[in-house]
Amino acid sequence: MTKQTRAIVVVAMMLGMFLAALDTTIVGTAMPSIVGKLGGITLYSWVFSAYLLTSTTTVPIYGKLADLYGRKPLYIFGSLLFLVGSVACGSAQTMEQLIIFRAIQGLGAGAVVPLVLTIIGDIFTLEERARVQGLFSGVWGLSSIVGPALGGLIVDHFSWHWVFFINLPFGLISVLLVVIALKENVERKKHHLDYIGTLTLTGSIVALLFALLQGGTTWAWNSLPSLGLFAAAIALLALFLYTELKAAEPILPLSLFNSRIISLSSVGGLILGVAMFGVTTYVPLFVQGVQGGSATNAGITLGPMLLAWPVAATFSGKLIIRYGYRFTSLLGTTLTAIGVIMTMFFTKETSLTFIVVAMILTGAGMGFASVVYTLAVQNSVPWNLRGVATASTQFVRTIGGTIGVAVMGTILNAQMAALFAPIFSRFASVAQRLPHDIAPANVLLTPELRATLPAAFLNQLELALSQALFWVYALIVALALAAVVTVFFLPGGRAEKYTYKEEGAEIGEEPISEPLAHLG
Repeated sequence: MTKQTRAIVVVAMMLGMFLAALDTTIVGTAMPSIVGKLGGITLYSWVFSAYLLTSTTTVPIYGKLADLYGRKPLYIFGSLLFLVGSVACGSAQTMEQLIIFRAIQGLGAGAVVPLVLTIIGDIFTLEERARVQGLFSGVWGLSSIVGPALGGLIVDHFSWHWVFFINLPFGLISVLLVVIALKENVERKKHHLDYIGTLTLTGSIVALLFALLQGGTTWAWNSLPSLGLFAAAIALLALFLYTELKAAEPILPLSLFNSRIISLSSVGGLILGVAMFGVTTYVPLFVQGVQGGSATNAGITLGPMLLAWPVAATFSGKLIIRYGYRFTSLLGTTLTAIGVIMTMFFTKETSLTFIVVAMILTGAGMGFASVVYTLAVQNSVPWNLRGVATASTQFVRTIGGTIGVAVMGTILNAQMAALFAPIFSRFASVAQRLPHDIAPANVLLTPELRATLPAAFLNQLELALSQALFWVYALIVALALAAVVTVFFLPGGRAEKYTYKEEGAEIGEEPISEPLAHLG
């Protein structure tokens, strides 16, 4: 591949990454306006849940198919399906239609990010990839900052429909450039698709995510629906693992995890996902609920983290080449741990400077660590397993974040229920004047109501929420410290020592139970 052709592919992949990242942030800004037009406030969460379910469950499937049939056709298919879903979302007339179309959009989105990372892994050497990964992290960070602002501008000056239609130019240009520039040599042979593995994995994830997303809200955690869904998730997972051990061409080769590098990178990615989703979800809640900041203030608070991430990712590649996986990931996980430890000291009087420093350290740490986990996995496998290996790291990170946020939500709700009840009892006369359709936890997040509350009542509620959030942050800290410990099990030395050798059957330093070249 010539330098010019490779540059075109890079531009196409950056557009694809920008497209996926932008969609995750821009829709949230527009949702209040969309609900105002279409109604259906009770279905609000399902606009996000439907997208999350389909985009998460399809990641490992796309990764495996990309190994079997090539990255190009799968990337084109996923991108076009995403665009079809985007047009349908922009044309929705009811909330029910929007939810269905968001699910279609998610089916396409499951291909975009993992295949972008996989294609970059294909066309660059380890040294080149280490530099380029920082560029793509920068695209993600920029999209995360631009998305909310752009969503607000579109809703205020145009129409919410354009929040979805804006995907079209980016997506079509990306697909066109891939069609023109990306050339692949895929071995043509008959494949045995792992249908049972695909169905059991998908079913297990759907049951798990459905239980986590609806548990504690639609029904109680100990209710029959919750228990039934968790039981179904476990049973289907067990069947999936059994199937993968027997399948000729498994959708997720379990022998991949015989590699210390891949298994530890997966654990690290899972913890990273929990920390990332936890911080981005619950730090804004602190700023609004405890300190009385606006939604804009809460969003700005995350800005330093989202900027520090791509900056650190850019330097991470150079450190990996020079010092190896262990040193770079130790630096990343240590910075993340320090940053999240600082969140445990957040109080109503905490200065903006302290919060910003905590976010910078957390973002920088995640930037250093995330690049390590992606490069280490890609460097450890041959071409015919790079797609499923890369997809597995993205899959684990997303699942980790989803499960983590659900567990944190459970902790927060339990703490608030215990702490808020006595306060409302002491201020019974004030509580009776509150609107009946607003939950106690939402009182602190409604500026109009906050302004009418007596200072003593408001201060006690803020203190209670701060105490409840402390235990959420404590969980994030415990996981961050666990991530630091796992780093010491990564192999030391320069990264190039652990590059997969085609003539052998090794991944990094450790042999796999079957020759990798025959697993694809």
